[in-house]
Amino acid sequence: MQQMRLGIVGLGLMGGSLALSARRVPFIHAILGSDHNPKHQKEATELGLIDAIVDFETIKSCDIIVLAVPVEGVIELLRRLVDVAPQTTIIDMGSTKEAIIKAVPEAIRKNFVAAHPMTGTENFGPKAAVEGLYEDNVVVLCDLEQSGTHQQEVAIRLFSALHMRLHYMHAHEHDRHAAFISHMPHMISYSIANAVLSQEDKENILALAAGGFRSMSRLAKSSPNMWEDIFRQNSHNVIDAIERFEEELFRMKKALKNGDFSALHAQMKNANRLQEIFT
Repeated sequence: MQQMRLGIVGLGLMGGSLALSARRVPFIHAILGSDHNPKHQKEATELGLIDAIVDFETIKSCDIIVLAVPVEGVIELLRRLVDVAPQTTIIDMGSTKEAIIKAVPEAIRKNFVAAHPMTGTENFGPKAAVEGLYEDNVVVLCDLEQSGTHQQEVAIRLFSALHMRLHYMHAHEHDRHAAFISHMPHMISYSIANAVLSQEDKENILALAAGGFRSMSRLAKSSPNMWEDIFRQNSHNVIDAIERFEEELFRMKKALKNGDFSALHAQMKNANRLQEIFT
């Protein structure tokens, strides 16, 4: 494959980590960055994440353009990319896919690849960038058959070079699955944090916090700006996932109120089976 210039829009956790890892990709010879936040531009430059900060017109001339911004930002940027070259590959990394794919201008549909790397941390900004963040994690490529042959090959080659495990899925399936394994857990984590913060004696409560609470509240550190976008774009699936969760929580609450600890034990025992899937 020919040597290519990679342009990354959005230099936070996902974009910054991609920049770090892309330096090991043999066919990437330059990494250019763009970010609307001047502080992020400065930090990304100081950290050496990218070779140069450039304007959006220069990004448009890159061979591969990665949009590592919140979902609403991806949709807006796609409208500004309608005049890219036919061979350009545009990859978004948004956490929802159906709304983005529907918003892609027809003129660049072949240029576009919808991807969701299933990785990340609760931290954000250029300083959160982690080399190797993508390695050995899943990337979901959605409705790939609608992308151009060249663009399919470039995306597969790039994510394979990052040592990711490729999965293929329709956008509506992705969004429903993501609601259960990513979006709902974030909302629960925000709720757990707010439940404790609403208590009058929250400082003493938090003084007791150990592994369980820290694990379940960790996601509440995530960017509200990014997650507001995700919840907006995938609200119907997130609501469905929350309602399923509420049903299960109510069953456990009912068993507890009724003193039916055998039923409670059975529900916990059933939940243990989840780990069998992971192992």
